[in-house]
Amino acid sequence: MPSVAAPVTAAPETPTRTATAAPTKTPPAAERVYAYVKQAVLERRYEGGMLLTEGELAEAVGVSRTPVREALLRLEVEGLMKLYPKKGAMVLPVSAQEIADVVETRLLVEEHAARKAVPASPALIAELEEQLAKMEELAASGDLAAVSVADRCFHAAIVRSAGNQILDRLYEQLRDRQLRMGVAVMHANPDRIAKNIAEHGEILRALRAGDAAAAVDAVHRHVSWVRNLAQGDVR
Repeated sequence: MPSVAAPVTAAPETPTRTATAAPTKTPPAAERVYAYVKQAVLERRYEGGMLLTEGELAEAVGVSRTPVREALLRLEVEGLMKLYPKKGAMVLPVSAQEIADVVETRLLVEEHAARKAVPASPALIAELEEQLAKMEELAASGDLAAVSVADRCFHAAIVRSAGNQILDRLYEQLRDRQLRMGVAVMHANPDRIAKNIAEHGEILRALRAGDAAAAVDAVHRHVSWVRNLAQGDVR
């Protein structure tokens, strides 16, 4: 009698977990408006003196007017906008007083940081070299907003190297003002970009040589020149 082969029972498949990317969470509407308008102001796509309406911004971002009002109120608190009921919000220009205040604060923080940065670590020197090269590349492409970001990153790296977290946070609070002011200054003085890059090179060479006095002097001259713009608004 022929033998009957026992049926082969397939082993139950072990359920496999399909790796699925977590869905990207869309930021709240007011946050999207805030980020959109702030970036445009910092990059001077919305220039000082420009009046923006809630309707225009709502259409640009694709939201209703309610989150636009919320975002504009937040930007007003930060000193970037002035709200006019039933009219809209005006982008505040960079004022002479703002320039003077930022320069004074930068000198206090950055001269101290440059002095403490000596002897500079290899990591700091490498970071400064990277930011300087980035500035040169971005300047050649004409991206002034990105040049301003790289400029600030160069100085922020020196401040961080001082190891004082309180000063580091204080300097970080100047970030938006510095970026906005930097773009405004570059638009008003396009021939200054090459000079800025050259002065960054002087600071880097002084730090690389371990010359604290030369580094502080280079920082002082580099930051102080902005004072001559404080005679009037930068438009």
